[in-house]
Amino acid sequence: MSNGLVPSDPVVGLQREREVLTVALRTNRHVVLEGPPGTGKSTLLRAVAGDTGHDVVFVEGNAELTPARLVGSYDPAAVMAEGYVPGSFVDGPLLTAMRGSGLLYLEELNRIPEETLNVLITVLTEGEIAVPRLGTVRATAGFRLIAAMNPFDAIGTARVGQAIADRMCRVVLGYQDEAGERAIVAAVTGGRARPVELAVALVRATREHRDLRTGSSVRGAIDLVLLLDGLLQLRGLEHLEDPGARQATRDALHAALSGRVRVTEGVERTPESVLDEILDGICPADADPPADDASATAPDPSGDGPGKAGGLPPEAAGPDAGTPDPAAARRERPGRRGPRQTARRELQLRHASFDEVSPEVGELDEEAFAALMGADPDAATALLADLALATDRELRSAARRLAARVFVQVGRVGAARARGTRRLAPARGGDGDLDLERTLDRWSGPWPPAPEDTVARRWVGSRRAVCLVVDRSGSMNGLGVAIAAVAAAGVVLTAGERLETSVLAFADRVEVLQQHGRHRAPEDLVLALVGLRGHGRTDVAAALRAASAQLRSAAHADERIVVLLSDCLSTAGDPAGSALAGIDRLDVLCPLPAGSAETEALTASRALAARGGGSLAPVRSLTDLGPALTRLLH
Repeated sequence: MSNGLVPSDPVVGLQREREVLTVALRTNRHVVLEGPPGTGKSTLLRAVAGDTGHDVVFVEGNAELTPARLVGSYDPAAVMAEGYVPGSFVDGPLLTAMRGSGLLYLEELNRIPEETLNVLITVLTEGEIAVPRLGTVRATAGFRLIAAMNPFDAIGTARVGQAIADRMCRVVLGYQDEAGERAIVAAVTGGRARPVELAVALVRATREHRDLRTGSSVRGAIDLVLLLDGLLQLRGLEHLEDPGARQATRDALHAALSGRVRVTEGVERTPESVLDEILDGICPADADPPADDASATAPDPSGDGPGKAGGLPPEAAGPDAGTPDPAAARRERPGRRGPRQTARRELQLRHASFDEVSPEVGELDEEAFAALMGADPDAATALLADLALATDRELRSAARRLAARVFVQVGRVGAARARGTRRLAPARGGDGDLDLERTLDRWSGPWPPAPEDTVARRWVGSRRAVCLVVDRSGSMNGLGVAIAAVAAAGVVLTAGERLETSVLAFADRVEVLQQHGRHRAPEDLVLALVGLRGHGRTDVAAALRAASAQLRSAAHADERIVVLLSDCLSTAGDPAGSALAGIDRLDVLCPLPAGSAETEALTASRALAARGGGSLAPVRSLTDLGPALTRLLH
């Protein structure tokens, strides 16, 4: 942590990381520091730079950092007066660091546009850069690139390309231990021992709570101590034991941490309710606040039953509490055995590998799941999708967190960015050369066909808008949910400057999961999809009209495409073929049972895809989805 109140050496802990970074700089290595917010990445770099005598050129990484802003540019006024001479060039932070033997510190590396990062490839390999009209600029011996990134933030970020990652060493930072965080908070705030101890315990608990996807950094503990001390003084209270101090603690806790934590998608709780549960678990309402003993450790509120008046649950109280088997204690807790055992029995009957992946109530063995994923991806993802709706709360939360990672990773494999400029493609109606074969495939009325029923081949640009429409009616569960989640992740990950995306789910009604033109993290989208289960009738026409409405907002798109994940067997609404207005191409991904041949669903899907000027891709397995999706989006 960095703050003016911190002593001369502000780095607390991180001795191993400090040694690695120091040696990397001495051996002319470039480094990326990776870790969540508040782990001291910037503080560590500045401390090491001071030790080694390097200056630091700081650059804030964001989507607005263009190559010209990073490298530098010619001053227009100077060019008008003197021409393109070296004196007219204004160095950017990259050239400033290269010429001055400094460290170029790029913060938020994964928020920087790809074309800007590509500028660094030659710099990292050869130590030089060719600048148009200026010539080649070579780095002095002391130049190093140090980058920092938070790998857990998915909003507004992108993957760092392998070309950059392969040229840098990686140092991963985690949070300090509890004693280290207390030292940081005490140094920054000058607070008393009890508020500091309580604040650190509360903040550390947010990182492990089952209902929180993201916990708070040590900055939250700093704010909590300052707010708590201020509220106690304002309300005329001196100690945490005083009447009214608990309410002051609660008010400070909400203000300091509710905006820093993120509730897991699908958990219907507010941040404040989770924080209240954590406070009750660490400092029950009928118990004394934490003592001044610096060695006392707070109980873990991530277990079940925190906040009960009877005190801590046995497994949170430690090994001396008289309960040798915490899992057994959880199973024997009143009011929970019935529904959990029923749900587990259903999952056991449905999935042969359930007991291996979840050997105990509330447990998910990720190693066993990884082994199953390697042996049978369909079985593994179907099981994971069902676990995400288990009645076992701890198991459900763990499964949802794992699903967000697994389905996004699988979807990333199938994603491919659109490339090229203009190409010949079929389009419904409009100008171009008549595609007689496609027109006859979709034509079913009197001759001649109406203009909207004809298919022409015309040159289209590379800017496209794609809407993924997921059928959630009928028996959508298990593998069907997994395929839908992976498809959604693949579509969203493929989005870029030349491809805009949206995602809908439908049965007899349509739900917008991602609105066109709005970014949603693929992990959040996956979590929304794994919470869906099949119900209701199937109104394909209503879904296509909703998709067309989404695509209309893509004003600059050259081609508007719908990818429909459905068996196309409508049981409600108008015929699907009547709802294709505004859609240039309709492609169908038809989920089918493994080993199935021609079916009614396949026939209906092929006919609808032909009528929409697109193609059909049967999906019998998760392994079919990646190639099909890549082909449709490429």
